[in-house]
Amino acid sequence: MTMNGTGTLLAQLRTVLDLTNTEIQVAETRVAQARTEAVRRELTQNAANGRARAESIESAIRNLGGLPDVIGPLLGRAAAAVKAMTEQAQPFGEALLGDLALEHQLLDRARYIKALAVANGSSDIEKLADRLIVAHTATVEWITTVLAEDALGGPAALRRTPIQAATGVAVKLVNVPMSWSARGLDRAVETVRAAPPALGELLSRGAHAGDVATKALSASRDAALATAERITRREGAGQAADALHSMRSAAGVLDAAELPITDYDALNVSEAVAEIQDLATPADVRAILAYEEAHKNRHGVVSAAQTRVAAIAQEVVGIG
Repeated sequence: MTMNGTGTLLAQLRTVLDLTNTEIQVAETRVAQARTEAVRRELTQNAANGRARAESIESAIRNLGGLPDVIGPLLGRAAAAVKAMTEQAQPFGEALLGDLALEHQLLDRARYIKALAVANGSSDIEKLADRLIVAHTATVEWITTVLAEDALGGPAALRRTPIQAATGVAVKLVNVPMSWSARGLDRAVETVRAAPPALGELLSRGAHAGDVATKALSASRDAALATAERITRREGAGQAADALHSMRSAAGVLDAAELPITDYDALNVSEAVAEIQDLATPADVRAILAYEEAHKNRHGVVSAAQTRVAAIAQEVVGIG
């Protein structure tokens, strides 16, 4: 191996080590955003795998005569902390695009390291580069899938942080087309206000009436939203009605008859999972998932719904 070749390899390995330490911290940060226990385990394992890769990279640096980097992990944690703080003010998709950019850089540098290793006859580093390529290719595909899930309306494998959720709502409000029927919306608002018992009255009594008032409030709200949807659709405000329907669907308060699976309440876990696997659109899966979480919350059914959304997202973006 030439001196120039060794120097270039060392420089690339040190850079990849720094980026890997950042990747580890990002994975650990994302654990708190996992939607399901399976995703939480996957992210935890990803962080552990990252630490193992970091150790292998450090070993390769030593074998090339380089000095171990004692501040790399500290810099990685600091970079990840800054990244996490910055992302709090970003929409969810922008934060994930930042993660994807990091993984693409790691993948491209791993490919470069492999080429350098082949040119310099370093079989051990070539094998390490192969490991890195496989790992980062898988992570690129995973993040791409999560982005596609979110673009299709979710549910994505990761939950938004509260600030990201608020930012996303603000962006949608700024960009929403102002073409809804004013008459239909006015009637919908009036329906919500006048829904018996009145929402304001229930709110004022809720502190004293306890759980009974809370349940009554929820029932009144749900009924009011259903009525508002019917009115806006009847008045020709289809876009507003669709938005109200999506709101009801996301809250899990659709009537069983409105679900995309017939006689859903009568299905056991195996039957529900089989039906979910046949659903073709994320909106249908979302409706089932929200209803399931609001009523029965069976772990196997929830996981099956998340898996189906991921499969649809992968089809859309061409991940096979």
